Amino acid sequence: MVTIKDVAREAGVSPSTVSRVVRGQGKVGKKCRAKVQKIIDEMGYRPNTNARALVSQRSELVGIVTPALHKPFFGSIAYGAEKAAREVAFHVMMRNSQNEPEAEIDAINSLREHGCENIILHSKFGDPDTLKTMAEKISGLVFINRFLPDLASRCIWLDNVSGGRMAADYLYKQGHKDIAIVSFIRENEDQRDRINGVKQSFAGHGLTIPTENIILREDAGTEVSNMQEYCTYAVKELLSRDIRFTAVIAYNDEMAIGIMNALFDMGKNVPEDISVIGFDDLDIAQKCRPSLTTVHYPIVEMAEYATKLSLQMTLEKSEAPGRTHLFMPSVIERKSVKNIN
Repeated sequence: MVTIKDVAREAGVSPSTVSRVVRGQGKVGKKCRAKVQKIIDEMGYRPNTNARALVSQRSELVGIVTPALHKPFFGSIAYGAEKAAREVAFHVMMRNSQNEPEAEIDAINSLREHGCENIILHSKFGDPDTLKTMAEKISGLVFINRFLPDLASRCIWLDNVSGGRMAADYLYKQGHKDIAIVSFIRENEDQRDRINGVKQSFAGHGLTIPTENIILREDAGTEVSNMQEYCTYAVKELLSRDIRFTAVIAYNDEMAIGIMNALFDMGKNVPEDISVIGFDDLDIAQKCRPSLTTVHYPIVEMAEYATKLSLQMTLEKSEAPGRTHLFMPSVIERKSVKNIN
C-alpha cells in the first residue's frame, strides 16, 4: 500500500507538504502542489483517515443532521455540505432526526462517537438552551435554517420575511390583489415569517388578507395523512368558502405542486383560472407543468457556507466570526402565475 512517505520521497518533499496538498490547507506553491498532486494520482495514494484520526484525536468528517434526508430540500443541504467538505478531503456522515429533539441529540452523540467535531445541524424545534449547551461542547457545531440570538455567529439562515414580501410583491405587480395562503403549522417560525412578509407587502399597498383566505395544516385535523391529501383538502376548503382569490402562495414547492394537482383535479387551470407561487426553487419546480414560479432559497450555497464556517472553526482553532450569516431569497419567474392586469 502506498504511504504518504512514499509520495514524499518520489516528489522530493516532506510528508507534511504532501499532507497539506491532500487537505488543501496551508501554504504550498502552485508548481509544487501540481507536482505532488500528479504523483499522488500516478501512485494511487489514498490518505489513511483512521490513522490520522488516531494521531489528531479527531476524524476528518463533516456530520449532517436533518429531519429527513430523502426530502429534496434536505438532500440539497447534504449536497452543499459534501461539496465543501470534499474541497479539503473531508468525508461526510449523515443522520436523520425526524424533527424530534431527542433524536437530534442521539444523532449528534453518534457523530461525536466517530470523532466528528464538524456538525451541520438543521433543528427547527430543538430547545435553545440545549442547543447552546451543545455548542459550548462542540467546536464546529453550526446551525442552518434557524436563527438563535445567543448563537448568532454560528447560525446560517434565510430572510423569510423578505421572501414572503417578494412573493406578494410579485403577485401584486401581476395584478393579483386577492390571494390565498396555504401553509404549515403555527409553531413553524419560517411559515410565520413568510406570512408576515406577505401581509407587510399587501399592507404597503393598502390591502389586507382576510383570515379565511389562510389555510394552515393543523386546521385539517386528522383528515389528512400526506402532503397531497392536505393540498386537496386546502383547495376544497378555499373553493367552498365565500371568498375571492386569484392566486395562491404555498409554503414550499412541494405544497405548491400539490395545490396545482388538486386544482387540475377540480377542473381549474393553472394559471388561467388560479395562479400558484411556491418557495424553495427545488429541481422539480422546473420540471412540473406548468413550470413553477417560486422564491429561490439558496440552500446549497448556505450549506456550503455553513460547512466552511465549521471547518474554519475547527481547523484554524478560531471562534465563529463575530458577524451574522443572513442569506437573501429571490423570485424565479416561470409559468404558473398569470398577469391579470
